[in-house]
Amino acid sequence: MAGDGEVPEQRQAEDEPGRGVIGAFGRQLKLLRTRAGMERAELGRRVGYSADTIASYEQGRRVPQPRFIEQADEVLGAGGVLVALKEEVGRARFPVFFQDAARLEAKASALNVYAVYAVPGLLQTESYARAVFHMERPLLSDEVIEEGLAARLQRQEIFKRRPAPLMSFVIEEAVLRRPLGGTQVLRETLERILLVGQSRNVEIQVMPTARVDHGALGGPFTLIDTDDDQRIAYAEVQDHSRLHTDAKYVCTLEARYGILRSQALTPTESAAFIVQLMGET
Repeated sequence: MAGDGEVPEQRQAEDEPGRGVIGAFGRQLKLLRTRAGMERAELGRRVGYSADTIASYEQGRRVPQPRFIEQADEVLGAGGVLVALKEEVGRARFPVFFQDAARLEAKASALNVYAVYAVPGLLQTESYARAVFHMERPLLSDEVIEEGLAARLQRQEIFKRRPAPLMSFVIEEAVLRRPLGGTQVLRETLERILLVGQSRNVEIQVMPTARVDHGALGGPFTLIDTDDDQRIAYAEVQDHSRLHTDAKYVCTLEARYGILRSQALTPTESAAFIVQLMGET
């Protein structure tokens, strides 16, 4: 989830946007446009996109934005056919290894996130996320960066869900001091963390670097409570990720997360600490 996992990959042959759901969406879009007797330029003019962009969507070379899907469905009189694909198309923005985790996250009843290297994706500002993607090595293309950024911001729609999921974040102090993208970007990100932390369903805790004891030195992970009352763990290192359903392993991570929360600053102490950090930037 980059920053807590979902780093976009340069597209591999088996993961081309022209395949799977993106290709199917493109073919459906072209069929509906042709049936409506509309040229690409006209459709583009009516929905605010260029003819070249429409061609890219139809040929499966780009992942369409949710707004485009809604507008195209209305303009082409599709009766919800394109909108019905919006969720699947949205998941296709994520690299293959993260798509299952993204699906579970979007519908989760609770999330527990431990962040070690960067601010969790759900808490990142657009500028911070863009900086993270720009730092990927090997370098990502501009198109992949834009897709990854759109996917990151799409994930943050979870904060608008009702009923709201319970969310807990434990973030290493070093993460909050690391000025990825520059000090102004960091300051804006700290402000966002404070703002999100004011929500009744969100608790954010800082793990101080000076702690003598530490309950989870094995790296970052996320615990996901699904809508059918199952708890699943997601862990990733160097772009290799895995969803864990083995009860024994998940219980181990649950115990580690509980210890982390007891060792970290309380949510109130953490908010005060973040305000202090902002004064230092």
